[in-house]
Amino acid sequence: MKVKEVADLTGVSVRTLHHYDEIGLLVPDEVTEAGYRVYSDENLTTLQQILFFREVGFPLKKIKELLDSPSFNRLEAFELQRDMLVAKRKQLETMIETIDKTLQSERGEMTMTNEEKFKGFDFSSNPYEQEARERWGDKAVDKANKNVANFGKETQEEMNRIYFKLAELRNTDPAAEESQAAIGEWYTFLNKIGDYPLEAFAGLGEMYVADERFTKNIDKFGEGLAVFMRDAMNVYAERGGRE
Repeated sequence: MKVKEVADLTGVSVRTLHHYDEIGLLVPDEVTEAGYRVYSDENLTTLQQILFFREVGFPLKKIKELLDSPSFNRLEAFELQRDMLVAKRKQLETMIETIDKTLQSERGEMTMTNEEKFKGFDFSSNPYEQEARERWGDKAVDKANKNVANFGKETQEEMNRIYFKLAELRNTDPAAEESQAAIGEWYTFLNKIGDYPLEAFAGLGEMYVADERFTKNIDKFGEGLAVFMRDAMNVYAERGGRE
């Protein structure tokens, strides 16, 4: 199949397929004299596996490392992906139950406890860990992971509380006193679980917008929250941490 046919079949854009070829992630089995990429059935199976890995949050660099590993076993990888997708489905089902209860609560049909409000949210795994390691080193990330593990549920609840607070302010001026006070809470929280000097804090804010996975996760609390947090974090860093 030529690249346009593969794009039509899978929904993956031609541009993305070209990119996968350029980085050596998915190289077509044949290139014609005219320069057309021709994909085999084996290529399509590999593409399917790549897309499964993407669906469960693996970055392209990690996927390439896995596929290139001499110990890589395709069947085992499919089984792992299935287990991860089943776990993701269970989490989504729980979150759907939570939002159904939230709708009932908003309509006055029931009262939710604080614990019920956050059932299904899971920040125990970090899909951005590889990028963080590359930017700030293994030591800083390992320290953050250790602190998160020690704090457990209380850390997650505190994180959610700050996200919701910031979401309420996302349509206001990020440099305003109230916005800066709230983002200051976020800065303090992050430094409880890791080590974020102001420069790294501002850089993290840029990643919230530059990386669509960050944006998607943060904007669950309110559309536009990622952009607001980036702008507020930049102001906070420029002011030297002063609210």
